[in-house]
Amino acid sequence: VDLVGGIHRTVASLHMESWRNEMEGEINRINQVLPNTDNGQKTAVIKRWMRSVIRRINYYKAEHHNLLKEATTSLELALWKANLDDNEGGEREGVRTTRG
Repeated sequence: VDLVGGIHRTVASLHMESWRNEMEGEINRINQVLPNTDNGQKTAVIKRWMRSVIRRINYYKAEHHNLLKEATTSLELALWKANLDDNEGGEREGVRTTRG
């Protein structure tokens, strides 16, 4: 079964290599299962497989988003700290820094 390129681009963009490998394995699994499936069962097997792929990709996309949010927050805090460190004694630069 060939999927539209969008899912492959999504999988390729996942943060963790293990996630990418697992998704590629899941996507390729149907090609191993279908040849051994009775014709009357193929539609049901494909539907279950599609639900599994979609469920898993949605999970990894959500985890990917959470990791990006955490990284963005860490970067923002690091930039704030660097700015505070640069402005320590900031009155000489016309900036007043208050620390509590």
